Amino acid sequence: MSEGWPYLLTGIVVGLAGGFSPGPITTLVIAQSLRYGIREGVKIAVAPILTDAPIAIVAIFAIGRLADAKGALGIIALLGAAFLTYLAYDSFTTPPSLTVATEEDGLNSLRKGALTNFVNPNPYLFWFTIGAPIVHEASTVNYWFVGMFLVGLYVCLVGGKITLAIVAGRGRVWLKGPAYIYVIRALGVALVLFAIKFTRDGLTYLDLL
Repeated sequence: MSEGWPYLLTGIVVGLAGGFSPGPITTLVIAQSLRYGIREGVKIAVAPILTDAPIAIVAIFAIGRLADAKGALGIIALLGAAFLTYLAYDSFTTPPSLTVATEEDGLNSLRKGALTNFVNPNPYLFWFTIGAPIVHEASTVNYWFVGMFLVGLYVCLVGGKITLAIVAGRGRVWLKGPAYIYVIRALGVALVLFAIKFTRDGLTYLDLL
């Protein structure tokens, strides 16, 4: 079972990165919490649990059909590395923007969050380039490891955004301070390390290492 801890750690790091990094869902969580209260922000935060499922299923099925194609897996791993590098770059260069306006209507936060996630390309890129390959790799070892990855991922992804909803709902002083930026920068470093791993894996699949 000790072999499964790297999958749990991967899920935790990627989940925290997604949970705290700036983006459409994060912005909406903060905006909705500031305008309508913590409860509405939490509804936005849990939206990825509902919307990621169909994306993940399609991606995992597609990756499974490519399981014997080392070249395809190598390319996918390199795409994943590129996507992680992009997310890390965004963490280092994009200051968190907390001054946003939401629509006057629409306290249906769960629907708003689901729609925002569906039109956001990041979940699609994540599952096709990062999530599905990890799930496929874990499933070849032990299906429990798949569960460990998913638990780590979604507990930290949703938990991070719920934390932002609570903080934003109670006041925005902390979010304007340096602590939030330090968290983003630290997660950016972690994403760079995972990008290096994906690059190595991709080159190995392509027999270039």
